[in-house]
Amino acid sequence: MDNQLSTSAGGNQLRKNSLGVGAVTFLVVSAAAPLTAVAGGVPLSMLLGNGPGIPLTFLLVTLILVLFAAGYVAMARHIRNAGAFYAYTAQGLGGMMGGAAALIAILAYNAMQIGVFGLFGAATSGFFAGLGLELPWWVWTYVGIAIVAIFGYRRVDLSAKVLTVLVILEYLVVLVIDAAILFKGGDSGISAAPFTPSAFMVGTPAIGILFCFAAFIGFEATTIYSEEAREPHKTVPRATYISVLIIGLFYMLTSWLMVNGAGVDKLVPELQGLADPTTFLFGLAERYVGHWIIPVMNVLFITSLFAGVLAFHNGVARYMYVAGREGLLPQSVGVTHPVFQSPHVGSVIQTIIAALVVALFAFTGQDPVLALFSWLTNVATLAIILLMAFTAFAIVAFFSRNPGLENNVLVTKVLPIVTGAILLGLVYYIAVNFGAIAGASGVLGVLLPGLVLIAAIVGFIAAARLKSADAAGFARLGAGQEA
Repeated sequence: MDNQLSTSAGGNQLRKNSLGVGAVTFLVVSAAAPLTAVAGGVPLSMLLGNGPGIPLTFLLVTLILVLFAAGYVAMARHIRNAGAFYAYTAQGLGGMMGGAAALIAILAYNAMQIGVFGLFGAATSGFFAGLGLELPWWVWTYVGIAIVAIFGYRRVDLSAKVLTVLVILEYLVVLVIDAAILFKGGDSGISAAPFTPSAFMVGTPAIGILFCFAAFIGFEATTIYSEEAREPHKTVPRATYISVLIIGLFYMLTSWLMVNGAGVDKLVPELQGLADPTTFLFGLAERYVGHWIIPVMNVLFITSLFAGVLAFHNGVARYMYVAGREGLLPQSVGVTHPVFQSPHVGSVIQTIIAALVVALFAFTGQDPVLALFSWLTNVATLAIILLMAFTAFAIVAFFSRNPGLENNVLVTKVLPIVTGAILLGLVYYIAVNFGAIAGASGVLGVLLPGLVLIAAIVGFIAAARLKSADAAGFARLGAGQEA
């Protein structure tokens, strides 16, 4: 089997030197969909998790991810590969685990992208119904899929430019709400109580931690663009730290002001009294800013979801491209467009998968939010946290075999082991409680998280097949380009 890497494949390579620190950061931050997270995820984390303790939870999760990022960017300095989690796992834990990681990653980003498309369709349908144009949610979802397909097929810097504009607008509208709550003193004065241990222990902190981790999904994608970045040894580490800090501080600040906007003691009762907790931020916006901001938020909520699905689409396409390029998937998947140098085959495959899954949910009459969005995004969260755990232990193994590359034991051993253990604990909690967390009852509560195990087994089989057919190619799994 001809298992060429991008360094030797001539024209078959991603578009080099096309992304700077800012572009990579916006591609990553857009995947976190800040407005979607604070309007949808944060109220649910408060209601189902630990209520007024969510700001402190965000702070703790941010610190954990900063610690994880230390080893992550150390690895990025030595491995330049668009396969990210897969590449690091393969180089640290071996080709068989790398094969499992590759298929888990492809499942994860597909599930996240398609799940968010459910919410996108529902939100867009509701918005246009208010304007007199009533169409089913799946019609708008297919419109979104078509637009994303065009961007994904073409040059990545085009996607980056569009996402930059959308993300800036998202941040601005939320910061306007934050400023209004802060300057008006909230419901009964600005309180630091949300940062106390007693607030953190309210309700179910484990669910709060899970939701907060889920809000960061996408931050790790900085390394996915390492082959397209300018000066990747500088760009990727900077973009990783900047992304984690921007996302974390923004969520922490906004959730703190949301708690104060409602009142620390009134927060949970107010959320419990809402028919739809995701309207909570809109209620605060109308109360503290004025009704004029609601239509703006409605539009930006839709564009926030679009930015997220576009970012995840780009991630899936690159994982597929690398898996094809390195022999885990058919070689026809591992090629780039002769003009755009985009992973166009992976992009087309992802588009087809999205269209088929949406058709299945629409045909069976499933709810786009309670089923498509909730089920698939929770599968993705489980898979991505598992990949992060793999990566944490892969960092330890890689630098143990290559002690001369990095001298800081804290970065290469201590922090990865600590964060890896935390991440494995979260994986166990999600897997055991998946049905309750995702709202999937009966067999689905077992089948949906079981998809992660199925993907891992398929990945093992693909790696074993490659090892048998091309031992040299198997040995190179995850190596990618020289950093």
